[in-house]
Amino acid sequence: MRFSKLKKLALAAGALLILSGVSGRAQTGNTDESKRKVKTKVAPVYPELARRMNVAGKVKIEVVISPDGHVKTTRVVGGHPLLVQACQDALKEWKFAAAPEETTQIVEFEFRAAE
Repeated sequence: MRFSKLKKLALAAGALLILSGVSGRAQTGNTDESKRKVKTKVAPVYPELARRMNVAGKVKIEVVISPDGHVKTTRVVGGHPLLVQACQDALKEWKFAAAPEETTQIVEFEFRAAE
């Protein structure tokens, strides 16, 4: 019996949910104290499809920050494909403290499925 892509995705999401065992909703990203300070954060919007499928987990994104504090580029390091775009969209709205040069750091978001 062949599974459609959607069925495979649903099974993968279910396995992820079982393995993660977390509850709640999306949390804003974390940064290390040694990294550039975040002046303005925008929380990612939990994608409706991910919510309906109870997809949960962490998303890690590498962010290149320009000297003036704007996010220049993002690169996905890890995370569920249904959650990644929401995190990238939110990061584009973040503003960091100014610095003398461009910096790179990892930002982590955690999504928790509703109970």
